[in-house]
Amino acid sequence: MQARELKIPGTFEFTPSVFGDDRGLFVAPFQEAAFVEAVGHPLRVAQTNHSESRRGVVRGLHYADVPPGQSKYVHCPRGRLLDVVVDLRVGSPTFGEWDAVELSPDRFNSVYVPEGLGHALMALEDGTITSYLCSEGFNPKAERAVHPLSLGLPWPADVEPVLSPKDAAAPSVDEAREAGLLPSYDECVTWYATLRG
Repeated sequence: MQARELKIPGTFEFTPSVFGDDRGLFVAPFQEAAFVEAVGHPLRVAQTNHSESRRGVVRGLHYADVPPGQSKYVHCPRGRLLDVVVDLRVGSPTFGEWDAVELSPDRFNSVYVPEGLGHALMALEDGTITSYLCSEGFNPKAERAVHPLSLGLPWPADVEPVLSPKDAAAPSVDEAREAGLLPSYDECVTWYATLRG
């Protein structure tokens, strides 16, 4: 398993070895030892999510109040998707910065999104499946969103974005910040220290 830290410290792309033969293949997209070595603490899994999307569907830009927030380990077992992470933590040295990784079953790669960061994805093919390991269960009172087309993110120009009504009505980053809805960098750092024990 290879781990690569992305532009925003604490976010990682994980790429496992794939073992194929005439029967098919075997791969382990999540490996705890590699995860702990890279991130510094185990991944608590409270919920797994599964979505199927047609080409152009954008899910996000989502985040949750910290603490506890919700970290995600995102994998694409079918199709292709563009996975985007945005630093929404007010006071962070990388506030407003983003990074993007294409996930697909060609590489079986995954992205880890820590608590307090915004996460969005776009399906690049019909029938794209996304599988998420989540550190916390769904909590509607703590769930937040920022409009995914308001940030100049690298959505492909040849793909028409399809948003849910909720995501289409989400505020911009500036509006969310003015309303006090974005996570605090200091609170996130304190939470990460708690996770590392």
